[in-house]
Amino acid sequence: MLTPAMRNWFGRSSRSTVTMLLEPTLDLKRETAPEPELPQPAKLPDTLWNKDRLAVTDQLWGSGYIIPGGEIELLRLAKPLGLSAAASLLLLGVGAGGAACSLVTALGVWVNGFDADPDLVAAASDHVIRTNMGKRARIDRWNPADPSFARHYYHHALALEPILGQLPETVLSAISGALKPGGQLMMTELVADVALHPDDPLVAQWARLERRDPRALPTEIAITRVMGRQGYDVRIVEDLSQRFMHQGIMGWRRLVRALQEGKPSRHQAKLIVREAEVWLVRLRLFREGRLRLVRWHAIGNGLG
Repeated sequence: MLTPAMRNWFGRSSRSTVTMLLEPTLDLKRETAPEPELPQPAKLPDTLWNKDRLAVTDQLWGSGYIIPGGEIELLRLAKPLGLSAAASLLLLGVGAGGAACSLVTALGVWVNGFDADPDLVAAASDHVIRTNMGKRARIDRWNPADPSFARHYYHHALALEPILGQLPETVLSAISGALKPGGQLMMTELVADVALHPDDPLVAQWARLERRDPRALPTEIAITRVMGRQGYDVRIVEDLSQRFMHQGIMGWRRLVRALQEGKPSRHQAKLIVREAEVWLVRLRLFREGRLRLVRWHAIGNGLG
């Protein structure tokens, strides 16, 4: 059960935003289950990743993380790269800094983390300083429309949803040029196999909440083909969608259990509701197969 303060903000109906996320009998693959009404549009903050929102994602995924699964999922992605203290890593999508610090602590690798969002860059830099990882983890901002990295500098690359509305060729070419010959790339990306229409109410709400252009999402095939044309040796292409949804729901369940032990303030409850609305819309698109999360593991030719 939710605390009284949470019920006040989440609504008294059993079909409220958060209860729809946390149904114990939820079957991620079912297609016949009734869908809840979309939450009413709320005023969005001026920035996508302000400190208030990051405080919520810290509770959901772990300190400094903005991705479901947090450190466990990050290390699962990184370990096939064979990282060690003798390697350097280009990390795109550094988030709020948790990923960079976990990679240094667990694997000893030298990390140069980049993000396109200035608020995430600031949060990640602060996280690295507070955890005394500054000697092995450096944080910088990058421009996905005009990416520029040190040439043939990094042994490997881990890119977490790096396309950000740009042409895959632009980003993948820049990564290739940054890798040493034979360097490996592990990449995740949000894809839409069928074009999303901005006038669809669900798509429009997702675009508003995520501040994304639904027309700019790539397809899995397009990214794989671009990798091939650029000389990448693509070893693995894996659909992570079910894992992504499962981890998202597990994160919300853990958060609600924690809130039962400590009553949140009205401000905190409001922030949690706003994040839950983002997840409700996101999960509906994933359940319907209109959005997917895909992983690529490839070896570059170092000639970009």
